[in-house]
Parts: sequence; structure tokens; C-alpha cells
Amino acid sequence: MEVKPVKGTHDIIGNDIILYQRIEDALAKIAHTYGYLEFRTPIIEHTELFARSVGDSSDIVRKEMYTFLDKGNRSLTLRPEVTASIIRTIVNNKLYSSQDFPIKASYLGPTFRYERPQAGRYRQFSQFGVEAVGLDSHLIDVEVIALGYNALKSLNFKDITLKINTLGDDASRNQYREALRGYFAGRIHEMCTDCQERLNSNPLRILDCKVEEDRKIIKDAPRIQDFLSEQSKERFSKTINLLDSLNIKFDLDETLVRGLDYYSEVVFEYHYIAPDGKTIGALGAGGHYSHLVEELGGPNLAGVGLSFGVERLAQVVASENLLFDAFPFLAFYIMPIGEVNIEKVYELNEKIHRLGYPSEMAYESKALKALFKKAEKRSALFAILIGEEELEKEMLTIKNLRTKEQTSVALADFDSVANQMVEEELIELNEER
Repeated sequence: MEVKPVKGTHDIIGNDIILYQRIEDALAKIAHTYGYLEFRTPIIEHTELFARSVGDSSDIVRKEMYTFLDKGNRSLTLRPEVTASIIRTIVNNKLYSSQDFPIKASYLGPTFRYERPQAGRYRQFSQFGVEAVGLDSHLIDVEVIALGYNALKSLNFKDITLKINTLGDDASRNQYREALRGYFAGRIHEMCTDCQERLNSNPLRILDCKVEEDRKIIKDAPRIQDFLSEQSKERFSKTINLLDSLNIKFDLDETLVRGLDYYSEVVFEYHYIAPDGKTIGALGAGGHYSHLVEELGGPNLAGVGLSFGVERLAQVVASENLLFDAFPFLAFYIMPIGEVNIEKVYELNEKIHRLGYPSEMAYESKALKALFKKAEKRSALFAILIGEEELEKEMLTIKNLRTKEQTSVALADFDSVANQMVEEELIELNEER
């Protein structure tokens, strides 16, 4: 009997793995550019970590966590998000006592949520993110937002819209919660069961409800801007003014609250509109948090972070054909002709590898027609034809498999010629696509 993968999981193979690696490399490069160093944390944590940080009222804790008792009767959870693990690492290792602020961490790894699988969304998915901890300033908030924006730009996303809101400081949020409870109390019986549960636990989460009939009620709810302290108003004003100066387009969205209970002050999402006008939705998100470090046993330090689901990015990148160079190709496919010294051909293949170009060679003697088919199947840019005559003259016959043009190159000149040939061909292919 064939064993299938677990529902909501998927294998990443073939062309897909090249795409994922390209995306992950781009994200890691951006993080490094901004000075964020990678943290690697366990994928299993004590359940208490997420109950205390993410919040008992969040959908993640209430419905989506993979939680189990181990053989020591300890409650453990496959991490549903990584921010809490990063903060735990900072607290456990007392990084706040030995490093300058902000502490900058990046991460990439598997996370798990029991959600309904759909396009680009799985129950096991890779999450990339950054966290900046220890500096409470709108400047570091904007840095993280800009990092995410530029990460998407590096993946060739063109029309990115930043949706942004503020949840205010503690006093602002407490007043706003009470105002929301008062507003929704009279109509909560008309709303979905999730909203009814959220009324007492965290009424801000009602604003995130997607049920169409509930949205009509939410439309007239009190606005957070009417409850913001002067300090929070000033902070948010500085944030959006600086984003404006950086030419980062944004839309103010007063219903944006995010799904994690630890957020305060600024919260944001990155949305993408396809060239055909179709709204793809959120590609990533994040926000500021004021008390998460203290909640997990550390000092009273603020932080800000963001995350992207790699599967989500990969789905959109592939469907929109945003990354030409994310698809596998060989620079050269080497074709031994006739009774050629195969070991000399192998030496050439190894030389090409050392130059940093992807290449393969045919190890078996086959007809030229069959060899060209193999080269095309491997998406090779060029074929190198090499027989006894070429070896004696120390010449290579190189054929462009797109244009069918053929040229002879001295073996001694190959190093200097190869780079130009490959770069020019990739430019041509990219323009064609």
C-alpha cells in the first residue's frame, strides 16, 4: 500500500526546490544587508511558551497548534510561529546583558498550524522573519518595515502596498477594548461564534473577522484613532511620515489588528496586486510588541518583527513568473564525439565546475541527435561538442541551443569567454520571457 504525505504537507522537488532556494537566498541576503544574524531554534517548544506569548484568545492557540504529551508527560508544541522562540532564546541566553541594542535576529525554518490547506498555505510551512529587540523607537519599526518591503522588491514584486495601522500603547488599547465591548455587546448575538468568544477575551480580534455579515456590523465600530494617547499619535505620525520619505506606498487600515495578542503600536501587512489587477492578498506581516520579552521572563524591552511564509511567496512568484533565474538550467552540456578520450572530456567538465558554472557531460556514447535531446531536456544554454580533433587542436566547438549558432573557442580562452557567453544568453532569455 502506498503511503501518502500527511494532509496539509507537501514535497518540494524538481523545479520547485530551485525556486524555494532562490527565494530563501534572497531573503537571507536582505537580512544580512540590514545586519540581522540568523538564529536557529528548536521546532518543538513547551506549550506554555505560545500560550503566554501568542495569547489564549488567538486562533493559533485555540484551534491551530499541534500539541502533544511526550513520554515524560510534558506538554510540547510544534512551533506555530517563531517570534516567541526567538524571544525565549534571547531571555535564556541573557543576550540583553552582553549585546548592544537592538538585538537583531533573523530566522528561516518549518512551522506548523492546523489550518484548512489551500493554495500557498499548508499545515507545515517555512517561515522567514526578523526580530529587532531592545530599542523602542519608530526608527527601528520603519527599518523592519523597509526590510520587508525591499525583500519583496528583490524578488521582483512590483506593485506592493503596505497596509498599516496602530494599536496604540497600553492605555490607548485598554480604553479602545472597552469601547469595542460596549459597541458589540448589543449585536454580538448576530455575529459568528468566533466573534462571540472574542468579545470578552480580546474584542480587538473581532475587527479581523472575515464573515461578510459581521463585516457590516464592524464597519461602524469605534475607531482606534479616537482613543490614541498623544504619545502614540506622535509615534505613528513619525512612522508614516518616514515611510513616505522612503517612497514606500502605504494604506491606512483601521481594521488591521493582526492575529497575535502581543502586538502594540504599529502593525502592518504587505499586499500585492498582480499586473492584471487581481489582488493577491497579504504576502507577509508584522508589528511592534512592548511586553513580550518581559512576559517571557526577561527585562522590560520592546521589539518589532515581521515574517513571510515561503510557500506563499513561492506560489505567487511562480504564478506571476517573477524570477526567471529561479528555474534550473545548465550552462553547458558536454557531448563527447566518437572514440574520444573520455577522461580528458571529464577533466573539462570538472574545470567548468571549478569555474562555478553548472554543467553535465554525457558519459555514454550516443548519437548526436540523442545527445541534443538530453541537453534540451536539462535546459542547457550551450552544448560543447568535443572529439579527438578538438582535443588535438585544443579547441572547443560551442553551440547556442537557442539560436543554433556555433563557434570555436580555444581551450586556453574558455575561462574568459564562458562568463560573457552565459551572462549574455541569460539576458536574452530574460528579455524574451
